[in-house]
Amino acid sequence: MPKWFSETLHPSVRQTLKIKEILYSGKTPFQKVQILNTEQFGKVLVLDGVIQTTEKDEFIYHEMMTQVPLFSHPNPRRVLVIGGGDGGIVREILKHPIEEVYLVEIDEQVMTLSKKYLRAICKGAFKDSRTRVRVEDGAQFITEQTDPFDIVMIDSTDPIGPAKVLFSKKFYQGIKRILNPAGILVRQTGSTVFQPNEWMGNYHQLKGFFSQVHPFVIAVPTYIGGFFSLVFASDQIDPRALDLTMLKARYGELQLKTRYYNPEIHQSCFRLPEYMKSRLLVEEMSQNAVNSTP
Repeated sequence: MPKWFSETLHPSVRQTLKIKEILYSGKTPFQKVQILNTEQFGKVLVLDGVIQTTEKDEFIYHEMMTQVPLFSHPNPRRVLVIGGGDGGIVREILKHPIEEVYLVEIDEQVMTLSKKYLRAICKGAFKDSRTRVRVEDGAQFITEQTDPFDIVMIDSTDPIGPAKVLFSKKFYQGIKRILNPAGILVRQTGSTVFQPNEWMGNYHQLKGFFSQVHPFVIAVPTYIGGFFSLVFASDQIDPRALDLTMLKARYGELQLKTRYYNPEIHQSCFRLPEYMKSRLLVEEMSQNAVNSTP
């Protein structure tokens, strides 16, 4: 009989993958970790029953989480990644001429297993001389930082377990403090259909700290629920206003090898479907009413 894995993120919806082999299954001090070799998606990283990344479609998420802010910033030099123990985000960052990237991951075992089983995803990211790995709580790392960053990327799980603090108002306040004036924050905010309160809640919180807050969407097959959302936040940079010719020029100069991201996608990912635009309009009207109350 074939073995099957069923994701448990959405209790009323089941995503099931056929397993060829269970490469690893165990518990760390923070969560249950599984590495599965599946027929359709290759090797899959699962945390607490929820798919985090797969060899087959990881490039969509990792490229869009990184390339959008990196190409939006005029001269990124120092980048901070909270979470991202599989190494895919750092791999993409290192395609740019940055000076250093800090990877702060609370669960060292996730990195150890990724180096062993997910080499196709992390590649040489952990060995690069520009990579600074810190095994600690991301929220605590933020409170102790004094040197500013150009970009902060939050590649966390959903707001459950050890990642819950990474969605708090206090956490965002700390990130605002360590960002340069033209700094950028990007994070994942879940399925637009199955997790509307997650993406709207983060949008609302970030509007309290940044003047430019813009959700954008991607489609990742294993992130079920239609469009998957990320949010871009900055005080000085509106990613929707970037000139396409300029984006193409930078993209060509770097000679990047990407499988999903390109300058046209950069512009189009901020064009939202009507159901998201309607939610944002309601949010804006509500906020304006609060601000206009004497």
